[in-house]
Amino acid sequence: MEIKLIAIDLDGTLLDSNRLLSEGNKQAIQEAKDQGVKVVLCTGRPLRSMTHLLEEANLLEEDDLVITYNGGLIQKSKTGEIIKEITLDRAESLDIYHLSQQLNLPVNFIDLDYVYEPTYPEGIESIYMQSSREVPKANALKFKDIDINNLPNPFKINKIVMSRPGAELDRAIPKIPAEYYKKYNIYKSQDFILEVLPKYVDKGYSMRVLGEMFGLKKDQIMGIGDQENDLSLVKNAGLGIAMENAIDKVKEAADYITYSNDENGVAHAIRKFVLNNRLSN
Repeated sequence: MEIKLIAIDLDGTLLDSNRLLSEGNKQAIQEAKDQGVKVVLCTGRPLRSMTHLLEEANLLEEDDLVITYNGGLIQKSKTGEIIKEITLDRAESLDIYHLSQQLNLPVNFIDLDYVYEPTYPEGIESIYMQSSREVPKANALKFKDIDINNLPNPFKINKIVMSRPGAELDRAIPKIPAEYYKKYNIYKSQDFILEVLPKYVDKGYSMRVLGEMFGLKKDQIMGIGDQENDLSLVKNAGLGIAMENAIDKVKEAADYITYSNDENGVAHAIRKFVLNNRLSN
């Protein structure tokens, strides 16, 4: 079947190592759109911190959609209108805070506007701010102190992160009790970010929701990614594409391994499996 929906991860996939969007990738996306293919960016970022990239990719038109917070939100990219949202509540936030204390890691609660900062373990600061270093200042989420003993009620959070150097996270992850994996979706989205989302929420889930919205079969969907939080995207697409720079888990799950994010790997995959197929038909 012809691919009619392309779901693309952002960091490490569409963007190069300098977190820039190449002309080659822009052109391939535009050509796919011109042929009626839906192109949806899928990211752990909030919408406001990627608007500049959506504009560059010409994905801010009325009918363009975006998957944010690693699948927790489906939104219209132009207006921010929420199509589907799944969040964490106050009790779950406190539960994860207590886990972070056991692991001796800093924790941040993130909603649509703020990155909340409860008191960190002594001498162990969160480095989550590094994830938005290239985002225009006006678009970045604001950091805000919060008293863990006096959380608002209700307290609606889109995702929770623990952010420290990768080696520290790798030492802490094996210490997470199995019960937490039964209650939440927990994984590294970048080397220095451990994310906690509602159970069963991931990029693959939201990609399937979009497929159903558009009346598409699985074989009409292509998913492209590189990191652990993209595994569901690659596994649940009819055609799963891993970047050359992807982690081994993603490569093993993929139907095809494209070029790296520094070699226009997304453009190569679009041309090989979407544009060329249409020309040959």
